[in-house]
Amino acid sequence: MKERYKKKGIKKFIAYFQNYTNTYAPIDVLRKTYIQAIDEDIVQLDIATRPDCIDENVLNLVDEIKREYNIEISFDIGLQSANYHTLLKINRGHTLAEYIYAVNLIKKYNFEVVSHVILNLPGDNIVDVIESAKLLSALRVDGVKIHSLYIVEGSIFGEMYKTGKLEVGTLDSYVERCVTFLENLSPKITIHRLVADPPHSGTLFGNWGKTKTEIVNLIENTLKTKDTYQGKRTKIS
Repeated sequence: MKERYKKKGIKKFIAYFQNYTNTYAPIDVLRKTYIQAIDEDIVQLDIATRPDCIDENVLNLVDEIKREYNIEISFDIGLQSANYHTLLKINRGHTLAEYIYAVNLIKKYNFEVVSHVILNLPGDNIVDVIESAKLLSALRVDGVKIHSLYIVEGSIFGEMYKTGKLEVGTLDSYVERCVTFLENLSPKITIHRLVADPPHSGTLFGNWGKTKTEIVNLIENTLKTKDTYQGKRTKIS
């Protein structure tokens, strides 16, 4: 994979532990796993995990690796929604308090934090979208990845969707929520993503049949039309 990009002139890379919960293992296993990803081309480890799977043992390990290999560290942490009732309904398995605790703990070690949100979860409204933006701003996360809800075969949502018990909002509604979220988000937070990237197979619903580029263009055009921008309405910067 790296060789293909090296041919394009790219010389440095981030090792992204993306799938699954990448802090959920014995410390010796984690150390071996992280170190195996490091070579002379890797300048950063990006570790995706759950808020309830972060503790000081893991962070002390990663801090040691950072110092030993002179490498940057970032964590991808899923919030999804600031509405703790929604977290319970979608069976996230962690609470809002655990998310806040995890972010504060990671920031204590001066690691970068990138959080994930889904702006059109069933049960969430525009107030929840605004509160999610305010929460991320107050916690001073470094980045955010914004997702649209997609539904996959074999999931609880998948069964509900097939039987008509779950309705997904419109594309226009998603664009409105995304713009509102950005308006209430600190301008100091980097936007890594504006819409989800559903799997090619096994997806029952994803992105209203549009490409990511089409949806990003809709969001950007709406921002221009409304003469608005990230941080316009935030009081937390």
